[in-house]
Amino acid sequence: MNYQKILEEITTQTNHLQEKGKIASYIPELAKVSRDSFGISLHFLRGDHYWIGDADKRFSIQSIAKVFSLSMAIGLLGEKIFQRVGVEPSGTAFNSLLQLDYERGIPRNPFINAGALVIMDILFSELKHPKQALLDFVRKLSGNSDIDFNQAVVTSEKSQGFRNTALANLLKSHRNLNNEVEEILDFYFHLCSIEMSCNELSHTFLGFANHGKIPGSDEQILSTSQTKRLNALMQTCGFYDEAGEFSFTVGLPGKSGVGGGIVAVYPEKFSISVWSPELNEKGNSIRGMKTLELFTTKSKLSVF
Repeated sequence: MNYQKILEEITTQTNHLQEKGKIASYIPELAKVSRDSFGISLHFLRGDHYWIGDADKRFSIQSIAKVFSLSMAIGLLGEKIFQRVGVEPSGTAFNSLLQLDYERGIPRNPFINAGALVIMDILFSELKHPKQALLDFVRKLSGNSDIDFNQAVVTSEKSQGFRNTALANLLKSHRNLNNEVEEILDFYFHLCSIEMSCNELSHTFLGFANHGKIPGSDEQILSTSQTKRLNALMQTCGFYDEAGEFSFTVGLPGKSGVGGGIVAVYPEKFSISVWSPELNEKGNSIRGMKTLELFTTKSKLSVF
């Protein structure tokens, strides 16, 4: 199959979706990104790689990075972490205070903001140098020592992080945050500020398509069973309250971020990422969602 041609066709067929959404301007630094940015990257486990557009341009991956923090936590403590965070789709906004309070401080899943804060709290307690350990983990997965936090994004998020602060305090009030609120928020904002390109993302996520083993090495970051559970969470919870729509139209485990990125995997086959910063009302990339729907339709590569 000519995958490069498929990417070219999709680029043309989705071009009309430019300027149909809104950039995540509530984080001031993200508002500076060009609306016209668009890239796709497709990495197969067998080694071939196809890409188009701005696939080499780095952007703030935001909530996509929650897959990395969750992987670290599962690798350190296994399923013990799910005593403090659930595995169910949220059905509400990713930053809902009402749901968290109603459910007595146990977040629905690790990918909504409250759940990610709990995961950061777990890592903060387990790691001697949490931020450096997180960065080292992502660099190891990606094979790229240049990946880093964007300090301007960290500052930008802190300046407008009122709702995340409220979530952290609510978790603390329900005794589901063991460390200081300010420390966990700082760690969380650094997580979300990680910058990667589509090419780097699709390459990095190959480990989750490869039963937890980094391709080209003997290093197993997660067991086969743990990777299965991680991919299941991406399938059911990776797109907040639009996870059902993504499963219905795309049919792959994946994760989105308000920076406009989306990455998805087909176990034992490939990883694909797309970046287009204009979002729908649910916080997912409009052009990115359509791009992946068209890709699985044209290639007939879906887990369903």
